[in-house]
Amino acid sequence: MKLYEYQAKAFFREYGIPVPRGILASTPREAVEAAEELGRVVVKAQVLVGGRGKAGGIAVADDPFEAEKAASRILGMSIKGLRVEKVLVEERKEIEEELYVGVAIDRAARRTVVMASSLGGVDIEETARKTPESIYKAWVDPLLGLQEYQARNLGFRIAKAQRDSVASIIKNLYGVFLGFDCTLAEINPLAIARDGNPWALDAKMVIDDSALFRQPRFAPLANQGLGPLEIEAKENGLSYVALDGNIGCMANGAGLSMATLDLIKGFGGEPANFLDVRAGATAPQIEKALRIVSSNKNVKAILVNIFGGLTRCDEIAMGISRILPEVNLPIVVRLSGTREEEGKRILMGARVVMADTTEEAARKVVDIL
Repeated sequence: MKLYEYQAKAFFREYGIPVPRGILASTPREAVEAAEELGRVVVKAQVLVGGRGKAGGIAVADDPFEAEKAASRILGMSIKGLRVEKVLVEERKEIEEELYVGVAIDRAARRTVVMASSLGGVDIEETARKTPESIYKAWVDPLLGLQEYQARNLGFRIAKAQRDSVASIIKNLYGVFLGFDCTLAEINPLAIARDGNPWALDAKMVIDDSALFRQPRFAPLANQGLGPLEIEAKENGLSYVALDGNIGCMANGAGLSMATLDLIKGFGGEPANFLDVRAGATAPQIEKALRIVSSNKNVKAILVNIFGGLTRCDEIAMGISRILPEVNLPIVVRLSGTREEEGKRILMGARVVMADTTEEAARKVVDIL
């Protein structure tokens, strides 16, 4: 689960990380009132994607009039398909340097990794690709936690003059990471102001969904940033992520689902969603899943790709046959595995296109369009 910047900054404050004063606004008038209180400000779109600056979602304002103009322009705009409903009006800091610090999970090393760079304020992935030597890392022993020398060493490497204050922020960010069961906690940029004080000008937190049961304060935010179809799928025990294409996809297992999307792309198609019905899906669950997939107005064809292990192909077929009268779209079906022949018999003569392999199914659904 991702948090908005203003939410993450509230938690950063709890852990002693310095963040500028800010006021959330949902109307231009509220932005004016915030600027009257804060003075020179930055007006920042609150969306759960990166790239706000490049999209025009961040603007500086020297007075309330400029803040109103900026808020009027930013509110309602679309950034990577997400509508801006709120802006954070935040006091502006005069900065000398922009650094980066982040805490994430290194799955290959099976440890938490703390990262720091003197090249903050830009896309960290791009920095890692172009100048990997500019990113310093420290891997944390899960039994010992982040050690003082590790934080001080990272602080020294990216900001010698502010080593101690940056090291303190790194330790506190690690505390945020652990305390809220994050998979990512990040400050980009961590700015050094002209007076030498560091400030977290941006904040990013991603919470591990599997740990939400022990983070009750996030319960009201569980569906934050999800669309109506994603919420409906979640309520029915389905893993659904909306995409930008026109081919609806349903498969069982995350690996097979991702492979299906890759093959559709490889044959020149564009997937409209990721949907994993998981092992042991029943006919009613398949009905619900296909109803959700077909509810996306962009979908022009559907691919159902099932490898039956715990999942029975005849259950899948029954679910498909029941939903067919409601779905006036071409459907390509690949069934393989447990009770495969029974499933194919159920669909014999039905308004579906059968395929024997994932590759064949992906090619057929792309050719239909």
